[in-house]
Amino acid sequence: MLKKLFIVGCLMAALLGVSSVGISQVTSQNKKDLYSQVELFSYALTTIQSEYVDEKTPQDLIYGALRGMLSALDPHSQFMDPEEYKDLKTETEGKFGGLGVEITLKDNLLTVIAPVEDTPAWRAGIKPGDRIVKIDKDITRDMNLDDAVKKLRGEPGSKVTITILREKDNLVKDFVITRELIHVDNIKEPHIIDDHIGYVRLTEFRENSYEELHQAMEKLKAQGADSLILDLRNNPGGLLDVAVKIAEDFLPAGKTIVSTKGRHSSDDTVAMSENNNGDFLNWPMVVMINEGSASGSEIVAGALRDNKRAVLVGVKSFGKGSVQSVIPLPDGSGLRLTTARYFTPSGVCINGIGITPDVVIEEGVKKEDRDADEDQVNKENSEDADTVFSDLEHRDDKDKTLSVQDKKQIALKKKDQADIQLQSAINVIKGIKIYQKFQEK
Repeated sequence: MLKKLFIVGCLMAALLGVSSVGISQVTSQNKKDLYSQVELFSYALTTIQSEYVDEKTPQDLIYGALRGMLSALDPHSQFMDPEEYKDLKTETEGKFGGLGVEITLKDNLLTVIAPVEDTPAWRAGIKPGDRIVKIDKDITRDMNLDDAVKKLRGEPGSKVTITILREKDNLVKDFVITRELIHVDNIKEPHIIDDHIGYVRLTEFRENSYEELHQAMEKLKAQGADSLILDLRNNPGGLLDVAVKIAEDFLPAGKTIVSTKGRHSSDDTVAMSENNNGDFLNWPMVVMINEGSASGSEIVAGALRDNKRAVLVGVKSFGKGSVQSVIPLPDGSGLRLTTARYFTPSGVCINGIGITPDVVIEEGVKKEDRDADEDQVNKENSEDADTVFSDLEHRDDKDKTLSVQDKKQIALKKKDQADIQLQSAINVIKGIKIYQKFQEK
């Protein structure tokens, strides 16, 4: 028994990183506490293995212990078995299976950060801030993030039922969603709005996001853009280094982008811009955020706002201000571990707080658009059948003369005009341009 305890104790010491280097970093009292707790753990482990009603392999017990250990730290830290670790690497490349929704634990409840556009979750009507209270027949009250992700994922074509609590609407609703192979497009709808204002939406911060965004802006510039609206609404974040690189595209050299502070001084970093001759340093800018903007989105928004480089428009962001490091383990598993918190250039940590934009505008459809739709319905109802059919035929003839690209442009323009937050962003950009002209005189 003592020999078995010693072996398991050595195993746990290795798993916990208790090496000669690690031990030197803790106090003498902490060493004693650690050894006593490892001994307690090894005793419990061997007891479970020998006495539990069902036989469990050492890997089952160790993996289970690691899951519990990581989930007890914070909502964003987790242990990943080899298959889950492989899935994580696939996600950062932008292609994976599931519903297309980013989730976290907030207030100990499974919470949607944001649905990814053009995915099953987005099309079903899942919204940022929705609480997932049930997955199929399983209540999520005591479910950890890792287990929730496993249950939401599955073979493309299979269905899953999730029950949503939407607190602001006092709504509980079931959604039956068919899983798909998710491919994430980083860039959406880059186009010129009017008055040479470019618009581009960034959906996530992935390995190739910077290159795709920069290429989109170069195309907008070639089309005559001289200012930019960067839409980060429902962007749940992603890779920290990519967020820093994107912010750097708009900040001159020497400006602070983000700083991180961890447990050890080696974890403390300050990311500074090194952009000496960028093409977009002088463009008037608006960054759009909402409750689905998190992590990397908040880094970019905070950096540009604190450096007086952009005006923020929308509603308060999600509030995820911690940095997770992915640490591989020898057997192919891995840890996603919170190793630092990040701070905006003004020294604010927005973890659990979020960023309140300079111009707060709730989402919705413009009243005149609603009124116009109602007027059109009333008008059509009042016309006789012959007139209605004539109008439809004329509309069909007109549609035939339009190219696919023309139809897309018309639909995009109509969508822009109906977006209250976007229209506010346009007005802000125009105001900045007018102010700059006054300054030049």
